[in-house]
Amino acid sequence: MSEKIVVLGGGAAGMMAAITAAEQGAAVTLLEPNERLGKKLNITGKGRCNVTNNADAATLLANVSRNGKFLYSAFYRFDGRDTMAFFEGLGVPLKTERGNRVFPVSDRSFDISAALERRAKALRVALIRDRAMSLDIAGGRVHGVRGAHDCYPAQAVILATGGVSYPATGSTGEGHRMAAEAGHTVTPLRGSLVPLREQGHLCARMQGLSLRNVTLTVFEDDKKLYSDIGELLFTHFGVSGPLVLSASAHMRHFDKKSYRLEIDLKPALDEERLDKRLLSDLTKYANHDLCNALDDLLPQKMIDVLVELSAVPPHQKVHDLTREQRHSLLHLLKHFPVAIAGPCPVTDAIVTSGGIKVSEIDPKTMQSKIVKGLYFAGEIIDVDAYTGGFNLQIAWATGRAAGQAAARGEE
Repeated sequence: MSEKIVVLGGGAAGMMAAITAAEQGAAVTLLEPNERLGKKLNITGKGRCNVTNNADAATLLANVSRNGKFLYSAFYRFDGRDTMAFFEGLGVPLKTERGNRVFPVSDRSFDISAALERRAKALRVALIRDRAMSLDIAGGRVHGVRGAHDCYPAQAVILATGGVSYPATGSTGEGHRMAAEAGHTVTPLRGSLVPLREQGHLCARMQGLSLRNVTLTVFEDDKKLYSDIGELLFTHFGVSGPLVLSASAHMRHFDKKSYRLEIDLKPALDEERLDKRLLSDLTKYANHDLCNALDDLLPQKMIDVLVELSAVPPHQKVHDLTREQRHSLLHLLKHFPVAIAGPCPVTDAIVTSGGIKVSEIDPKTMQSKIVKGLYFAGEIIDVDAYTGGFNLQIAWATGRAAGQAAARGEE
C-alpha cells in the first residue's frame, strides 16, 4: 500500500517534497492557504529566481553560514547540478551568470513555479487550499493534520511552511508553532540577508542612490570581517542591495558586538592613482567652491555628505585646499564610513535564520527524532546560507530528502 503523505506549504521545499514523494508512488496531499503556489519563490532574485548555484556539494556547504554539517548528506545526494538537471528535465532552460548563479533563460521566476505545479499535477498530487492548524500526534507518531476546513489523515507529514520573513507570502511562523507543540526546540528567529539600519542620518540624505562596482567591507569591533565588490543602495533607514544583504549574513552578534561598514567608492584605483585623479579634478575646478568641484568623481547626492565628513568647509575655494584636506577627501573616497545600528526586522529579510533545532532532525531523512512520521524541509529548519542561490538549494535538497524518506516510510 502506498504511503499517504500530507505536505504543509506550497513553496520551494514543499513542492519539491510533494513531487519527490509522488514520484516514489506515495499518495500526496499538498496543503497551501495561498491562491498561488510558490508565492515567495516568485519574488526571489527580483522576480528572476536565482534557482541554485552551479556548484558541487563541497562548494554549497562552504556557502552555508549556519549548521552546514547538517546538510552534508542532503547536498551530496542532490547538489546544484542535480537541481539544474531536474528543472531542465521539466522543460525550463537555465543559464549560469556571475558567481555561478543559475537563472531561467527567460528571467521569469514564474517559469520555475509553473514547472513545479505542472509536475505535481501530472503526478496527481492533491492540492488543497487550506491552512494547517495543528498536527494529529498520538503514541509518539503523527497521524495527520487538522486544517481550518477539514482533517487530513496521513502516515507521514512534511512540514515545509518556511520561516518568518516576507509574512505576506504566507511565512507566518505557524510551522514553528506546530513543531514546538510537537516537542521540538525552535531556536531564536531573526533575519539573514537583511537590509541594515544606520546610526545617524547620512544614508537618508542619499536615499535612492545606487552605487555599482564598489567594495563593501564589514568591521566587527574594528576587526575586518567580510569584504566583497558589487552593488548597494542607500535608503531612508540605512543601506540595502545585494552587497549589503550578503554582508548581513556575517553580522550575527548585534547583541554583543558593534558593526560598521566602509565603502571603497573607487576600487579600481589604488590610493596613489586616485590621488592623481583627485588632483587633476581639483586643478580643473581650481576656482570653484569645493562643493561644486567633485561632480566628475561622485554622484551628486554624495557630494555634500562626503564634504561634510571631510570637515573641509563646503564653500572653501579649491585652490586654497591644503594637502591634509585633500588627503582627507582621498581617505573618504576609499573608506566611506557607515555606522550600523542593527538589522531591519526579520519580516524584511530574504531568509530566516533560526528554526527547528538540527540535532532533533535526522540529517539523512529529515525525519523528526521526537515524532515518528514527521519530516521537515526548507527554511523552517535552523540552516541558512549566503546569497547566490544557496538558500533555494537548501530547499530543493531537504525537500528531496524528506520526500524520498517519507514515501519509503523510513524511520
